[in-house]
Amino acid sequence: MSAATLSDPASAGILDRLNKASSAEDFFALLDVQYDTKVVNVARLHILRRMAQYLANEEFADLPEAEVAERCKQVLERAYGDFVASTPIDERVFKVHQDAVAPAKPKAPSLVQLSALK
Repeated sequence: MSAATLSDPASAGILDRLNKASSAEDFFALLDVQYDTKVVNVARLHILRRMAQYLANEEFADLPEAEVAERCKQVLERAYGDFVASTPIDERVFKVHQDAVAPAKPKAPSLVQLSALK
């Protein structure tokens, strides 16, 4: 999808265009957010996942399109900022990273038959 198609305000609302975006760079272009390529190359999925987590707390019903776009931009800037200041492993956005530091579950004691101890 070309940047011209993504940024055409007449084609669809910002949420529709974000849903059709195919890369992290598309999100940054659509919302006009500046970024360091090095950060995005390392944390692109983490940034988008964190953005989705932040957006889950937003309510866009009955808001003007300009305000929806501005709030989405702020959310992306916030999500991106998390990974400028930290690393994907430190932020633990994905379950695999959360599980890596989760306390080990205690194992149930194994029962051993007394006759096996001979």
